[in-house]
Amino acid sequence: MFTGIIEEVGMITAIGKGAKSSKLTIKGKLIFEDMHIGDSIAVNGVCLTVTSKAGDTFTADVMAETLRRSSLGSLNVGSYVNLERAMAANGRFGGHIVSGHIDGTGVIESFVREDNAVWVTVKAPAKLLKYIIEKGSIAIDGISLTVAYVDDICFKVSLIPHTGANTTLLDKRVGDVVNLENDVVGKYVEKLMYFKEDENDSLEGELMSGNGKSEATSAITMDFLAQHGFS
Repeated sequence: MFTGIIEEVGMITAIGKGAKSSKLTIKGKLIFEDMHIGDSIAVNGVCLTVTSKAGDTFTADVMAETLRRSSLGSLNVGSYVNLERAMAANGRFGGHIVSGHIDGTGVIESFVREDNAVWVTVKAPAKLLKYIIEKGSIAIDGISLTVAYVDDICFKVSLIPHTGANTTLLDKRVGDVVNLENDVVGKYVEKLMYFKEDENDSLEGELMSGNGKSEATSAITMDFLAQHGFS
């Protein structure tokens, strides 16, 4: 588990490309203080496993599913990436719960400066926007940020100078793709609300509507709430 508090910015030094996968070699400094083979490192918000290390670089394999879901496939030698080690059990929880499992990607729409802050607008698909709420949390390229605005097309965050100076976000350009991870709590709540056991092991939590399309139905009803003390 990660917190979205970036520890340092590293650099891609080599990329080995397979048929549908890749192998990244990344240069860093701070994260090597207690790094071991098998450790998890968030690279632009993507949880990768350290498979080897030498000097100030480590290598991690990236499978096809990760390349499909994230922007790691667009990295080049020399690209800068946000790095965070997995959260230590005795560490401070400075950001929010970040799993390193990317939900999808968004596109940078604009940067607008407002005094000491910079507003960043990100366009995202509806399947991701439905989990994004104003004043909720979002991880952009692994950076824990607070959502300041959201509609049915995009969302906005506002960066303080420290975040801008210690991450790669302000080095991006309009049109660049960024990794997005929604707050995990919302996804679990949705799954529990619409989960329905079916004796025939058919699609859980869905009922066929009159027009032949599947519609999710919540297991949370007024009777359910009353039975559990919510009257």
